Amino acid sequence: MTQTSSRTAEKITPEIVAEHGLNEEEYQRILNALGREPNITELGIFSVMWSEHCSYKSSRLHLKKLPTTGPQVICGPGENAGVIDIGDGQAAIFKMESHNHPSYIEPYQGAATGVGGILRDVFTMGARPVANLNALRFGRPEHPKMKHLVKGVVAGIGGYGNCVGVPTVGGETNFHPAYDGNIIVNAMTVGVADADKIFYSAASGVGNPIVYVGSKTGRDGIHGATMASAEFDDDSDEKRPTVQVGDPFTEKLLIEACLELMASDAIVAIQDMGAAGLTSSSVEMATNGEVGIILDMDKVPCRETGMTAYEMMLSESQERMLMVLKPGREEMAEAIFTKWELDFAVIGEVTDTRRMVLTHKGETVCDIPLGPLADDAPLYDRPHLSQEEYKAHVAIKPLDAIPASSDLGADLLKMMASPALASRRWIWEQYDSQVGADTAQRSGGDAAVVRVHGTNKALAITTDCTPRYCKADPVEGGKQAIAESYRNLTAVGATPLATTDCMNFGNPQKPHIMAQFVGCIEGMAEACTALDMPIVSGNVSLYNETTGADGVSHAILPTPAIGAVGLLDDLDKMMTIGFKEEGEAIFVIGQNNGHLGQSTWLREIHGLEDGDAPAVNLDLEKTHGDFVRQLIHDGKVTAVHDISDGGLLVAIAEMALAGNIGASLEELGDHMTAFGEDQARYVVTSANADQIQAAGIPMWRIGTTGGDKLDIQGNAVAISDLREASDSFFRDWMGS
Repeated sequence: MTQTSSRTAEKITPEIVAEHGLNEEEYQRILNALGREPNITELGIFSVMWSEHCSYKSSRLHLKKLPTTGPQVICGPGENAGVIDIGDGQAAIFKMESHNHPSYIEPYQGAATGVGGILRDVFTMGARPVANLNALRFGRPEHPKMKHLVKGVVAGIGGYGNCVGVPTVGGETNFHPAYDGNIIVNAMTVGVADADKIFYSAASGVGNPIVYVGSKTGRDGIHGATMASAEFDDDSDEKRPTVQVGDPFTEKLLIEACLELMASDAIVAIQDMGAAGLTSSSVEMATNGEVGIILDMDKVPCRETGMTAYEMMLSESQERMLMVLKPGREEMAEAIFTKWELDFAVIGEVTDTRRMVLTHKGETVCDIPLGPLADDAPLYDRPHLSQEEYKAHVAIKPLDAIPASSDLGADLLKMMASPALASRRWIWEQYDSQVGADTAQRSGGDAAVVRVHGTNKALAITTDCTPRYCKADPVEGGKQAIAESYRNLTAVGATPLATTDCMNFGNPQKPHIMAQFVGCIEGMAEACTALDMPIVSGNVSLYNETTGADGVSHAILPTPAIGAVGLLDDLDKMMTIGFKEEGEAIFVIGQNNGHLGQSTWLREIHGLEDGDAPAVNLDLEKTHGDFVRQLIHDGKVTAVHDISDGGLLVAIAEMALAGNIGASLEELGDHMTAFGEDQARYVVTSANADQIQAAGIPMWRIGTTGGDKLDIQGNAVAISDLREASDSFFRDWMGS
């Protein structure tokens, strides 16, 4: 729907209300709140603020169940990003967000602006961004559109992150047919700030100037938030105008200008213009501060002529911020932004009315009470199946008879060459991971590690989720997403501190989809509590469904992506996954039950997605994690890797490839032991086998490092063959 100045006086019809993603009941609530019909600008503002993307109207009832506090938490959900204490008067600020729909429609700009948006969430709070990560889900590689989508998304992430000067240090990429029509692009940024210099969004001070800074406003991205709150259909390409266009060079200038101004005492409140642009930023600032605002739309810097108030308020043009300044600081602030060649304009002031008032060309074009826009937005308790009803509905076949394997080595090679496990080097080599010179460990290990500049401590960061587990058992899948992130941080030697989430699901109006959401939240909450990893920020992306040629709406797998942050007090004790020397003992820590339900082996070797998700014992996760971190701290191990997708043998193969050293595996067992995906397990190596002892910890020595092959109980697989298998998928698919 193209917006032009002719819409200003347009009569509101049921068709226009529906175009704005509002149902009849919601429109009636607007009428009740205003005591009159809204004009088109007011309707547009309500539509974006009440979208799923901005209001969380189907999810916030359940999000309240997540633990969000702890002694390490400085600021939990509700601000632009979460803030945790990392000692020495410093804080880590981080968040993950989705840009799924835009990335499917226009992969390069969709992914690029996803990175730009999450960067702004972090530096808005006073942090210098130090790391970017991502969590990507694509459909079948053979799908005619998938290569284009993968190339575009990876180029967009790399193009924006590389240009803005923030290293992209980690992430994950998965493939499954459920994402054929609706890919998942989740971006995460971590920054570091002084703990006593955190900036928040609550506006205050009646009469204080409201300032617009950054890029000019254009018509790109109008209705982006509304589009992100709806299913796709065959006409999705027509939504291309709702995708924003990013400029990383401007973002870099904006970071530096904001941080320079933050070094003064001029800022009262600050908010980035993300989803819903000037609307959401101004409403959130006023609502959080319990004040009102008046904006003069004639003063908004625009790059296109004839823009209406509707267009200016709903535009999602990138690289823009809104601030409240202390009186008298305008000239000093303007000088900073002028120096960085950015727009600066005083466009309004704080009032005591608790209303949003907009003027344009001498007329009042909007006068809305702020309460209904934010605090009183619709809240739905969507019907959902019980977990028992859900499992009956999804009807995943039980794994009654476990297939056999006659050749573990052949199975391993096939799995390592599959899209599920193949090396992601083609992806992460397109990202600048070293800019800033503080990256200590990048993609390819269990977690990325970035030095806290000027110190010998470091942040460990990971993104994790296993959607197939979440589909089979949402509660256990939710637990496992947290538990795996906990293991990945532990495996590099870090103490896990906190998490952010990106909840990617289908249509919440379908009871089985809501059952997935509710179940995953339940499992996540239990795991966050048990492992002391509160959720401090996050994002919800619903309606990730596409109507196919068969007329049926196909949902993605439930994908509660987790971004987790931990702390290494001493970077010199950081651990990596690669085998270090020949002749070292290889141990497995954790109980092996040979769980093959929903396993990578079952899917890649036998084409089945049957059975239950593996059970997650949170007591064992905590006990085994504490034990492994102590081994690392005491210098008793030389390599550590958690066991996840593909099971034990895949973990060992990855360690061998990382170190370019083989191993002799005398005590591996059968295919259930080799490829089972039981949880709470690690592989460690040690130069002194007698050191690896712990009462009550299940553990066995499985073999010894050395040679140029994996000797699997007499069945040899050359490291060179493993490497060829691992590298072949992306090389052959992309023709590089």
